[in-house]
This record gives sequence, structure tokens and C-alpha cells, in this order.
Amino acid sequence: METNQFGEKGWTPDRIENLNGKLFVVTGTTSGTGFEAAKILLSKGATVEMLNRNPKKAEETIKKLKKELGTNIDVSSTELDLSSQASVKKGAEEVLKKVPKIDALLCNAAIAQVPSRVLTVDGWESQMGTNYFGNFTLQALLFPLIEKSKGRIVSVGSMGYDMGIKTIKFDDLNWDKEYTPNNAYSQSKLAQIMSMYELQDKLEKQM
Repeated sequence: METNQFGEKGWTPDRIENLNGKLFVVTGTTSGTGFEAAKILLSKGATVEMLNRNPKKAEETIKKLKKELGTNIDVSSTELDLSSQASVKKGAEEVLKKVPKIDALLCNAAIAQVPSRVLTVDGWESQMGTNYFGNFTLQALLFPLIEKSKGRIVSVGSMGYDMGIKTIKFDDLNWDKEYTPNNAYSQSKLAQIMSMYELQDKLEKQM
């Protein structure tokens, strides 16, 4: 039986050391894994810049985090909707004005299993437009500062990439035909993973 390299309990947040001086940009922090990630990072002394599409929920989240962790935590929020390229560009511009460095960009936000086919304001199928194109643009715009900071890009994947058509419908990215919530989601997550592998390969060639 294969043993876990982190011991019987596996990897836990207790293994994270002090993060004073580190700055993290995290998408989708008002609930779920994004909220927990922000909370853990802040509890370790990091600075967190949250990116969320709903400013009101973001402010409520900051209040909740301060109530749980104390008012001295260093957290702020920028409005950014991954389903809109204009919003991503505007949000990224604001982030670059606010932060001096980025030790890691955590791309956590995503949408899943949208019941019926919906197009974004840019004309893309909503799950592909949000989960892939939105993240791609955000990563590209923040990359120069991430690179300068010797930081990282962390993209939250999903086993959903392996549960659908397991390919990219380049001839019908918008699912004009035969749309299903799961297949469209699967394609968007596969595209996201493929993009990360390609970026990793390109960066390794530069080293």
C-alpha cells in the first residue's frame, strides 16, 4: 500500500509556515474553497487581494473574515467578473495599481453545470467564457507582475474534465448543437488544464 508523503493525516494547513510579507490574489472568495483558501492564507499572516463579481458579498466576506481572524488581517477586494472580458481587464488594471507584487494568483472561481445554453456578453458559451477565457485573460494581464515577483499561478481544476467528451469541440466551441450542462463544463475545465500545461512547458523552455 502506497504511503502518503505527508503522513497519516495527509497535507493539512498546519504545514504552512508564516506568510508575512507574501501577497496572494484569489478569485471567488465569497464561499467554498475560495473562502477557505483566503481564510487560511490570512491566518498565516499573508496579504490577500480578493477578486469577486459581487462587491456586496465581497464586503460581507471581509467582515466575516475580520470577525473570525481579527481586524488586523490585511485583506481587500476588487470587483471582477470572469464572464466579461471588459470586467476582467478593468479588474486586472485595478489590481496592478493596488499591489506591488503577486506571490501567487489562485484561480479558483468557476461556474458549473449551467442548465441551458447561455452566452456571455462577449458571445461565448458561458462555462467556456468564464472558466477558460476569463481566466486566460486574467492570467495574461497579471503575468508580468507575477513573473517579476517570481510568483506562481495556481489554477483550481476539476475531475469534471475527465467526465464529459474528453476533447475540445473546436468546430463548435459555443455548443450551437447538442448542448448539455456536463459536456460544456467538462470542455471548459479541460481547456483550463491544457492551458496550464502549455504555459508550464513554455516557461520550462525559457529556464
